[in-house]
This record gives sequence, structure tokens and C-alpha cells, in this order.
Amino acid sequence: MTRVKRGYTARRRRTKIRLFASTFRGAHSRLTRTITQHKMRALVYSHRDRGRQKINFRRLWITRINAVTRDNKVFYSYSRLIHNLYKRQLLLNRKILAQIAISNKNCLYMISNKIIK
Repeated sequence: MTRVKRGYTARRRRTKIRLFASTFRGAHSRLTRTITQHKMRALVYSHRDRGRQKINFRRLWITRINAVTRDNKVFYSYSRLIHNLYKRQLLLNRKILAQIAISNKNCLYMISNKIIK
């Protein structure tokens, strides 16, 4: 059986992995085995944190809407606002409501007053 030299293939694979790990520190950016372990771990974290990011942004939007709705001009809480929105079939998601709450509070007040009446 003839001998197969894999120098080029292996080197290309390792350099591809090293490009991924170029920002790691110490041996984690130099040693091939350590790089592959950390790459797998990093990909697991990134997959997990994409889901966490959605949850965190939703919490942020809810907090912003609640802060504005509890202000003086609107006399009820976030949960009542959302409940009334669904009752009136106004399908505004929380992201848009939070942007309205930050940029133009009067617009949110008008929306909430229309819902009440």
C-alpha cells in the first residue's frame, strides 16, 4: 500500500481552525487540540446565547413600555395596556411599542387613550 502524505490537507484544516481562534488568548489560539475544544465550546455558547438574547430584549422592551405607561398621563400598568391592545385587535408588538415609548411618548399616550374609549 502506498503512503499518503497529508501535509497540505492537514495544514489547511488547521489554519482554518486557527483563523476562528485568532482572538483567543494564550494556548487557546496556538495549540490545535485546545483550539478545537474551545471552538466547540464557543459554538455551544453562541447557540445558547442567541436564545437568551431574544429573552433579554423582550424583557427590556417590556420594562420600557411599563415605565412609560405608569407615568402620569396613562393610569394603568403594562399588563392592562397589552390586554386592551389584544382586546381591540391592535397588533403592535412589544419592540415597536418600546420604540414609540422612547421616541414619542405622546403617541403612546394617544394609543392608550384610544384603547380606553
